[in-house]
Amino acid sequence: MEAGRRVMCCGTFDHFHPGHDSFLRQAARLGDELFVVVARDANVLRIKGKGPDQGEEERLRRISEHDAVDDARLGYPGSDFLRVVADIGPGVIALGYDQKSPPGLAQAIPGCRIVTLEAYEPERYKSSLMRRGAPAPGAPESPESGGRS
Repeated sequence: MEAGRRVMCCGTFDHFHPGHDSFLRQAARLGDELFVVVARDANVLRIKGKGPDQGEEERLRRISEHDAVDDARLGYPGSDFLRVVADIGPGVIALGYDQKSPPGLAQAIPGCRIVTLEAYEPERYKSSLMRRGAPAPGAPESPESGGRS
């Protein structure tokens, strides 16, 4: 398989929702194989300052079951993102609309195309909106939160 046809994307995928589905389907259209790296709980805590609601094994299982995904795996512990990129050897790395390219990525993998994908209704479908205690997408805000009822 040519490396140019292998697509890689990464994410936490907490509270899998239609935005995640769109992200995976957009990424899959960029090549012949889609490899998805699911963030480790400890890495999510280090990067975002709070852990995911769902554990890494549960999130990995959900991504593994998605029909657009050819290979799903957990990332490595720690901050060496380039290690998993080297293992997969993608020709394309797909980033979500709210993701930034890690420092040194373009230089570490010459010839690898880095593509930022389109958002899918981010005002409704974003994991931070679905975390514990957040109102369901489209639900009216409660008067206590300052919203209109």
